[in-house]
Amino acid sequence: MSFRSFVITLLFLCVFYMGLNTPLDPDTWWHLRAGEAVLQTGAIPKTDSYSFTRAGEPWLYPSMAWLSQVQLYAVYSLLGLGGLNLWAAVLVTLAFAFIYNAMSGPPLLRAFVLVLAVTASGLYWAARPYMVSFVLSAAFLWILEDYRWGRANRLLWLPLLMAVWVNSHPGFAMGFLVVGTYLAPQLLAWLVGLWRRQPDAEALRRLKQLGLVVLGLLLGACLNPSGPAMLAYPFQTVSIGVLQDHIIEWQSPNFHALNTLPFALLLFLALGVVGASGLGLALTDFLLLAGFGYMSLLAARNIPAFALAAPLVLARHAEAGLARLARQFAWQPGPPITARWTRGLHLAVVLLGVLVIGLKAAEHFDEETRAERLASNLPIGAVEYLRKQRPQGRLFNSYNWGGYLIWALPEYPVFTDGRTDLYGDELLTDWLDVVRADPGWQSLLESYAIDLILLEKHWPIVPLLPFYDWQVLYEDELSILYGR
Repeated sequence: MSFRSFVITLLFLCVFYMGLNTPLDPDTWWHLRAGEAVLQTGAIPKTDSYSFTRAGEPWLYPSMAWLSQVQLYAVYSLLGLGGLNLWAAVLVTLAFAFIYNAMSGPPLLRAFVLVLAVTASGLYWAARPYMVSFVLSAAFLWILEDYRWGRANRLLWLPLLMAVWVNSHPGFAMGFLVVGTYLAPQLLAWLVGLWRRQPDAEALRRLKQLGLVVLGLLLGACLNPSGPAMLAYPFQTVSIGVLQDHIIEWQSPNFHALNTLPFALLLFLALGVVGASGLGLALTDFLLLAGFGYMSLLAARNIPAFALAAPLVLARHAEAGLARLARQFAWQPGPPITARWTRGLHLAVVLLGVLVIGLKAAEHFDEETRAERLASNLPIGAVEYLRKQRPQGRLFNSYNWGGYLIWALPEYPVFTDGRTDLYGDELLTDWLDVVRADPGWQSLLESYAIDLILLEKHWPIVPLLPFYDWQVLYEDELSILYGR
């Protein structure tokens, strides 16, 4: 095994291992339920049947996520919950394989940059359709980088990938942003050429090609069960005020938190290396860093997109900077090590990596370990109580547990869950007013005819309920269930 092969193999073993640690998201559960519905009925849900607050109302999300929801449920049916970790690990590895192939520089440099990018983005991975957006964003960047540098022209693949994307996750809008990042410099170069009366024929040629790609993307994005109406969906989602105000991933990154450090390192390292490389910053590279960097600073959920784009610029400028230092200090690389014992060592390390991955995968498939992890985050005991005792009435539930209740306790329609596009600002604000015990919370419970309340124990409303004739039906370290 050559040193190059060793570095690449070890890198992607590490990436796969980190992908295995992808957690189950609160939304994973309702995605599983929706995927099950598609496979069992052969139809995509068009209205809500999982809540009592929005029952029968139009629900658009499955029309643009049914493909990934079916994947999730199929994997779960075959391999159980541990299979979802494998699914996420495969997608993470595939995404960074695209980015690795789009990068320049020697394998060791690329590996260093990618490990930092993987660490920065890993906090936001989850076993949900978003991971398909992650992979397709990487594929778009790979195709466009190869086109930019003349390595290959695969632009015809982009509309086809968009047709897959728009049926897999609402993040398909990212595809338009990525293409726009590569189109804008060509447009500017062409306009500058016109202004100088020296038309740039190459810029015009590329502008036409990328313009046709945009038209193809628009057509591809219309190939979904809801048609062209789906193009407006991303704008509707980001306009929900409660998302920005109360959901962490929609807020700016918290740089006081240690887990944000890898993103900060990637951001400032990219800026520093670009400034010191002496290469000059192309407009496309500026847009990749500034555009995706701004999006990440605006909402932490965009950090994974920055972690895909930044390595393309960072590796290229780091390679130029290192070459500049080598010339300055007259450094010459030594001959490659070819001793047989090094090849044996490489193989041993790789086999050890495979063993570690196998042990980690086995851990995810161990029922006892899985049960402990689920019980530490989900109201397993309360759900079992409700399933056995069957108290009557409408259930006011934790936002974070709504998805799990849809999956584990479908006989009790939920008040709310992670489907923010369905509930909107009004209902989510009502939920917040109740759990925070804001003025008027009793009236809100009456208006929704609530008979049961299942929440985490930290909410301000929890200690107040016994004073208003609510009785504890079930309680454990994590959850508390009230009834009346």
